[in-house]
Amino acid sequence: MKPSARIQATIDLLSRINEGRVPMDTTCGDYFRVRRYIGSKDRAAVVERVYDIMRMYARLGYLLEQHGREDTPRERVIAHLLLEGNPQQLKDLFNGEKYAPDPLTAEEEVFLSSFQMPEYPESVAVECPPQFEKRLRDIFKDDFAIEMTAMLEPATLDLRVNLAKCSIEKAQNFLEADGVKTAQTPYSPWGLRCENKAYLSRTKAFARGWVEIQDEGSQLIAAVCDAKPGMQVLDYCAGAGGKTLALAAAMQNKGRIVAMDLETRRLMKSKERLKKAGVADIVEVRPLEDEKHKKWLKRQKGTFDLVLLDVPCSGTGTWRRNPDMRWRTYGPSIEELTEIQADILERVAHTVKPGGRLVYATCSLLREENEAQVARFVETHKDFYIVPVISNAQSAEKSLEAGDSSHSFGMTKEGFMRLTPHKHNTDGFFAAVMELSL
Repeated sequence: MKPSARIQATIDLLSRINEGRVPMDTTCGDYFRVRRYIGSKDRAAVVERVYDIMRMYARLGYLLEQHGREDTPRERVIAHLLLEGNPQQLKDLFNGEKYAPDPLTAEEEVFLSSFQMPEYPESVAVECPPQFEKRLRDIFKDDFAIEMTAMLEPATLDLRVNLAKCSIEKAQNFLEADGVKTAQTPYSPWGLRCENKAYLSRTKAFARGWVEIQDEGSQLIAAVCDAKPGMQVLDYCAGAGGKTLALAAAMQNKGRIVAMDLETRRLMKSKERLKKAGVADIVEVRPLEDEKHKKWLKRQKGTFDLVLLDVPCSGTGTWRRNPDMRWRTYGPSIEELTEIQADILERVAHTVKPGGRLVYATCSLLREENEAQVARFVETHKDFYIVPVISNAQSAEKSLEAGDSSHSFGMTKEGFMRLTPHKHNTDGFFAAVMELSL
């Protein structure tokens, strides 16, 4: 593709994202799936610009407003190119050739010649959606701007090593031999962070099931579960099986895990991943869309040593990798989500055996989905009590050895785990561990 064709593809994709009702990554995937003729380098360049524009959603909108411009995908691309500081290049790209954008209009020419950088209000500069500003200022206090700024950077590419199949050192060596350089993550006992762009599908370590892509924060949720060999475990909101895999590896493929989720198609996809990781023998997959599995769950009173509830949430902690989710809601509202979360806690709590543990987790930053939800649960379930996450995580040993247990591991004064991109270079995660009295 010519550079001008890449720009037109960017405009087309942004238009589809605006008009669609599915997440941006899905829209991008669908767009290129029917355009196989577009090469990998061109795809990467277009997607990179689309994501960069979405990370600047508030700033570009404010800039266009200050210059009296209409807020359209084309105008956003023009403004984004202007911020790169080369107006002449912009004129060359909008040349009207085949597959290129139409030539600049007279009004757009005036925009170029009169362009000035605006002074952004703080909330705009850090890309904070108005409906979340008060909540996030209450959480981050004086660190609001720095925490929000950290969420503007692209997410790291983290891997979890399957220690049941190989050591961390062996995985690193094989990855490096295939051109993927990594360093151990600071908190997870199983984590590696890629130091360069990685095409993992081409590596032996990935093909053999030695490593899985998983953010370090997500790994730490599995770590605070402290799953041990021989346990009976329920992963109720298992999704595609990322945390199921981590739990199975921690259990050294000994014991039993029941993986459940409402999305049958997504859950069934985990079977191949489980087989590849060598842990399929200890995992039962039970889709909740099947009525017989719902009935089965009701009969499991006091069955499990460990129950993990990684519940549906707003996803505010994943804004680094899903910048469109700052501005668009693809599912239930916050109010609906908190009701769903409370219902899941209520529905599943009976499955924990006396002395067993219930781990509640989200990838949300919001108190109503996190601390408030846990407080409400323990208030109405007096037989459950909160266990500080630092005392329940094998991975906490790294933090303890460093002499900085609470801040390093993200433990709050209430004993919960709260991770943020600024403090921990992970996605935003929350976890609470509750134990059922004997």
